[in-house]
Amino acid sequence: MPELPKYNSTLNPNEHVTAYTYAVKGNNIKHDEIESVLLKKFSETLLKGAMMWYHNQTPNSIDSFAILADSFVRAHVGAIKVATKKSDMFKIKQRENEMLREFVYLFQTERMELPPVSDDWAVQAFTQGLNERSSVASRKLKENLIEYPTVTWSDVHNRYQSKIKVVDD
Repeated sequence: MPELPKYNSTLNPNEHVTAYTYAVKGNNIKHDEIESVLLKKFSETLLKGAMMWYHNQTPNSIDSFAILADSFVRAHVGAIKVATKKSDMFKIKQRENEMLREFVYLFQTERMELPPVSDDWAVQAFTQGLNERSSVASRKLKENLIEYPTVTWSDVHNRYQSKIKVVDD
C-alpha cells in the first residue's frame, strides 16, 4: 500500500474514501483482486474513533466495498460539517470602511447562521477578522485581544462593550 494519511474523524470522509480507492487501484493489483484488497485493507487507514467504528461493524455484514464506503461516509458525515464551519468562521473579515459595531453585528449574525462552533474558535476567528486599519476602535480591540487573550465569545463581547467601547472613527 502506498502511504496514505490515516483518517481521524476530522477530515472529509468522501475525500478519504476517494484517496484510498485511487491508492489501491493505482497499486498494480489485478483487476479481480481490487475489491478484496479494498475491503481488507481499509481498516489500516483509520485512527481512533473511525477505527472503533470499523471494529463495531457486525462481522460479515459488509460484502462489498461500495457498502463499506457508503456506511463509512454516513457514519462520519459530521466531519464534513466540522470542516466547513471552522473554515467559514475564519472567512468573516472586517472591511476597510466597516465600523467596529457593524463588524461585531455581522460576526454575531454570521456565527448564528453556522452550526455551533466552540468559543475558542469563535474568539480566534473574530480576532483574526478584525481589521486594525478600519478604525481606531478595531485596532485597540484587536491589540487588547492579542495582549490579553480571552477564552469565550462572551468575554470578547464584554470587552468590546466595556473596555474598548469608543466611538468609531
